Amino acid sequence: MNTNEAAKYFECLSSSIRLDIFSLLIRYGKDGRVAGDIASELDLPASNLSFHLKALMHCQLIVVEQEGRFLRYRANLPLMKELAGFLTKQCCITQSKNSAC
Repeated sequence: MNTNEAAKYFECLSSSIRLDIFSLLIRYGKDGRVAGDIASELDLPASNLSFHLKALMHCQLIVVEQEGRFLRYRANLPLMKELAGFLTKQCCITQSKNSAC
C-alpha cells in the first residue's frame, strides 16, 4: 500500500460516524451486522446510516452481502490489516538513542 492509497482510506474514515460504523463492524468480524442492528447499536437514523454505509462501500472498507431481504455488512478485514500494516511498518525506521521503540 502506498501513501496515496492509505490517504484515501483515512479520508473515508475521517467522519466520526463512519469510524464508529467501521469499528463496530470490525468488532463483529466475519459475522458482520445487518443495517437495522447497526442503526440500533449506534443510535442512527436509517437515512443517515445509509449515506455512511454507501461511502464506506465506495472506498471498499466494508463489503455487503444479500441475505434474503436483509443486507449484511462486514468490515473488509484484509484491507483493515493492510492499512494497519502501512502504519506500523513506519515504526522505528530511523532509530535514535531516545527512541521509544
